[in-house]
Amino acid sequence: MIQQKLSTPLTQDATLTSYVIDNSEEIDATKVRPAVIICPGGGFVNVSEREAEPIALQMIARGFQAFVLRYSVAPRRFPSALLELAEAVKTVRQNAEAWHIDPQEIITGGFSAGGHIVASLGNLWSSEFFKAYGYQTTDIQPNGLLLAYSVITSGEFTHRGSMVNLLGDDFHDAKKLAAQSMENQVNADTPKTFMWTTFTDGAVPMENTLMFAQALRKQNINFELHIFPAGGHGLSLANIETQRQGAKSTIQPEVQVWPDLFATWVKYQIED
Repeated sequence: MIQQKLSTPLTQDATLTSYVIDNSEEIDATKVRPAVIICPGGGFVNVSEREAEPIALQMIARGFQAFVLRYSVAPRRFPSALLELAEAVKTVRQNAEAWHIDPQEIITGGFSAGGHIVASLGNLWSSEFFKAYGYQTTDIQPNGLLLAYSVITSGEFTHRGSMVNLLGDDFHDAKKLAAQSMENQVNADTPKTFMWTTFTDGAVPMENTLMFAQALRKQNINFELHIFPAGGHGLSLANIETQRQGAKSTIQPEVQVWPDLFATWVKYQIED
């Protein structure tokens, strides 16, 4: 495990923690793997450790190189965290050879508010927005998205606290708030996406995920979507490993299959 600081045109607050499997001469010295860059949730007020290393270790166990982005949160505002994710993708891609990664198999994965950052990069990576900050699109392109119970919309089904923390005073600017509805930003360059949420999520309603799926469908972009019948918000791995202290509600056996479903999706939709 290696942690490094990331600097962007706006911040020097982010860190990228790398969980990289080395190659073995005994097995395959030339092996390359897909990479997953994880953006934990936290409502843009903190970065949840329950959605950080535990998920990275499960990704490692399934053959990925894994990275955790601890991005800046309030009082930092948009677009600080988004630029930090772009910088993380650039860093992983530039080190692909040293870290035994296929540079065309870099997936960004977001949980709750972290999913909003991931959806934003997925929609905007090819736009003029990043060029204004000096980024080349080929450096920051995600090849796939993982969205788990993600904050997507700033409209009717939004998680208000996340939007307030993301935008600060700009939350009251209708145009700037509307621009954060990622279901309306999906375009032909948005990558293939794996999504999951629960029917009973009371904090970030499943409509967030459904609206993103519908937008992808309109663009004819392939996706996989799972809506599990039960489970509250912030399940992470939904097992005892990521149980929120004193909260048995964060253990949901039927949800625990999602890492395997995701790994299968990557194998057949991203690697092939």
